[in-house]
Amino acid sequence: MVGVETKSDDYNGYKTETKVTQPEFKKLFDKYFDEIRRFIYYRSGDEALSTDVAQEAFIRLWEKRANITNDNIKGLLYKMASDNFVSQTRRQKVFQGITLKLGENGNGESPENILEHHELKIMIEKALENLPENQRVVFLMSRHEELKYNEIAERLDISVKAVEKRMSVALNTLRKVLNYK
Repeated sequence: MVGVETKSDDYNGYKTETKVTQPEFKKLFDKYFDEIRRFIYYRSGDEALSTDVAQEAFIRLWEKRANITNDNIKGLLYKMASDNFVSQTRRQKVFQGITLKLGENGNGESPENILEHHELKIMIEKALENLPENQRVVFLMSRHEELKYNEIAERLDISVKAVEKRMSVALNTLRKVLNYK
């Protein structure tokens, strides 16, 4: 683990301050950024959001570096990212609305097709959100990262049969929700 600079009080020798230095912060960023981003991506399914949330977690870590007393910086980063994700998701749901500007798409699609496509996309996103996390993770690793079942099993430290089962259940659930035979 990356070391943390400590300073001692002159009177009693106890640690009173910890501070992550800039080189240590860079090492933390290089080591954990992709991991944090994937963690949020598997929860959200949104690459841009996952990148933003991971960056925000590291910004908050940098801003609070003088007050860090936790030896588990990785856990702290996951907690910060998770909390930020939940906050952003809540804000997004509050302000979310469907706005469709007719005739401004420029690609020749009819407004009805655009609306149907948008509604289908929302249905898929909601269906993915409602999947249990273990099924959603396997589904996204398979479909978005294009990993093979044995690679997924290795990354998640589960058997290939467990990956097959989770994928099968996820696909059946999505078919039912989307009324696809």
